[in-house]
Amino acid sequence: MFIANRWLTPSLSLLACLVAAPSAQAAGAPPCAAIEAAGASYTVCEFDARKAAIRLFLRDAKGELFGGFSRLAVDVSARDETLVFAMNAGMYDPEFAPVGLYVESGRRLRAANTAAGEGNFHMKPNGVFWVDGARAGVTETGRFLKSRAHPAYASQSGPMLLIGGQVNPRIHESGTSEKFRNGVGVSDGHIVRFAISNQPVTFHQFAALFRDRLKCRDALFLDGGSASAIYAPSIGRHDRFHPMGPLVGVVEKAERK
Repeated sequence: MFIANRWLTPSLSLLACLVAAPSAQAAGAPPCAAIEAAGASYTVCEFDARKAAIRLFLRDAKGELFGGFSRLAVDVSARDETLVFAMNAGMYDPEFAPVGLYVESGRRLRAANTAAGEGNFHMKPNGVFWVDGARAGVTETGRFLKSRAHPAYASQSGPMLLIGGQVNPRIHESGTSEKFRNGVGVSDGHIVRFAISNQPVTFHQFAALFRDRLKCRDALFLDGGSASAIYAPSIGRHDRFHPMGPLVGVVEKAERK
């Protein structure tokens, strides 16, 4: 695995915004910045679903797996759009198919997975990250299924890091397993905060980041270890781990010259 630029100098305007008022990104500031929290370093990217086009990606129009950020960026560019952010969006099987619920452009490509099993995905409760137009959320899987919601995009992963502002009871402060980790939290129904650790951290450290620093009430673990990766060109970061399964990205219309 090759990961470039894991240690970054933070954008001071965004860093101040994240410290003082996590729900209001500074005008003109890049969406991503490296921050410190409780002695650990993270990269955090914030988007407002009312303004940003947040999408999920798995395969291109020919059915070929994107597998990494470079292919996705080229595909997006061919549609006169620019990929401004991307991250791996959940766990996948050996064939790179999502382990749990996966919805893309309103089409359910994989059903929800409520089975018991081993590993982080099955550390209940797990949850669903979803985006539907100007709204976004992280919802515990059982609640999501009972709601009969049909969002435009959804990806199931696990475990939940935060549920209603509380750390998942299966995540203990005494835990000692430290890994690179990435996840997502949502505030106010539209502010989406993606985070990836720049160093190995415990599950509890990662959950506390979303609770204490990013002020999210609900947050979801997406993946960890060598599978944690991010594409953030605004701060010069392009993790080249691949292949990967589902990806979450933010696109903008390309500026015509």
